[in-house]
Amino acid sequence: MNLLEAMQQRHSVRAYKDQPLDGEAVAALRQAVADCNRDNGLHFQLLVNEPEAFQANKPSYGNFKNCKNYLALVAPKGADEQVGYYGEKLTLIAQTLGINSCWVALTYKKGKADVQVSAGEKLYMVIALGYGETQGAAHKVKSIADVSDADDDAPQWYKDGLNAALLAPTAINQQKFRFTRNGDTVTAKAGLGFYTKVDLGIVKYHFELGAGKENFKFA
Repeated sequence: MNLLEAMQQRHSVRAYKDQPLDGEAVAALRQAVADCNRDNGLHFQLLVNEPEAFQANKPSYGNFKNCKNYLALVAPKGADEQVGYYGEKLTLIAQTLGINSCWVALTYKKGKADVQVSAGEKLYMVIALGYGETQGAAHKVKSIADVSDADDDAPQWYKDGLNAALLAPTAINQQKFRFTRNGDTVTAKAGLGFYTKVDLGIVKYHFELGAGKENFKFA
């Protein structure tokens, strides 16, 4: 599947099979992580077969089963939107490789996990990875009217982008974001709430996939 198909099919999964990730899929994901880090000044890390991953501190919500693989989203302080944007890009790449996922916001301690956090950086959150016992389920979404200024005369690319944005995972499904358009210039703003700046990055990546980067530019 391509990234657009992955976006449409991916749902959050918290229960995983006790099964190691395919070696070729891990290699492809490691390369994608390295590319994101190199090009954007990030310090994301992929940890595989790490049984202590979710044992140091428990996630702040949801029950996880057999979570032994995850992406640690480490980046410079103040890079919230980048963390969301590129974290979601990697999540969808994982989906194309047959790997399910779940964004996890938690108070995290390293325990036995080998997460490296340098001076000036922070661990924002993690993305659980594995082969799901199920493929997850769709979450409730707001309407286009709830999150934008779109009307019946809005161009199709704008509507497509907004529908894609509404598929984006957000903290506790809060969907606190809003899009406005002036010609081919689009403005996306985060609302108030937990992790809304990270959410905005995730949402903007989805919007780009749905609308097509050739059709617009972000303000």
